[in-house]
Amino acid sequence: MIIENPNDILVLVNKKRRLKEDFIPNQLEAISLAYSNQEKYLIHEARIAFEKLSEDAKKEGYSIIAVSAYRNYSYQEELYASYVKEKGEDYASKCSAMPGHSEHQTGLSLDVMGSNKDYNEFEQSKEFTWMKNHAHEYGFILRYPKGKEKITGFKYEPWHYRYVGIEHATYIFQNHLTLEEYLQKKEIH
Repeated sequence: MIIENPNDILVLVNKKRRLKEDFIPNQLEAISLAYSNQEKYLIHEARIAFEKLSEDAKKEGYSIIAVSAYRNYSYQEELYASYVKEKGEDYASKCSAMPGHSEHQTGLSLDVMGSNKDYNEFEQSKEFTWMKNHAHEYGFILRYPKGKEKITGFKYEPWHYRYVGIEHATYIFQNHLTLEEYLQKKEIH
């Protein structure tokens, strides 16, 4: 299904719902290099929230750095193809989105690393616990939580966060939901 509302803060991008190849989000802005390992982009609202999150974490002795954010369609094609070539289609489909099916294209998602400087090992960093407990206060959710793989379609990714705004993120956090579950619940009520 092609997504009709790609600039909506609650846009759902997953294995069943994709963005158009030429979609570029409105208001993409570079994350300050104080909070990013190199030039990375988020939409304005998400960038402001992430920089505040990183700054507040820094004041408490934590280092939360963006290592991936906005990804255009062609980058997604290259990334997915490299996973397929390296580890096969089955592995690629569990850890990487097919082109157009990546939340990164929305400008609302980012991958982070902590003081251990390895996003693959983010869960082992002291920053992970801080993010787990505070990300929602800035409008971010852990997008692919442990035990929810059948719902999200992706393996657990402790480093992948999605901006949905404080009100939505707080509800999702307090009720231990995925974005899919939250949107379904909103439709019912």
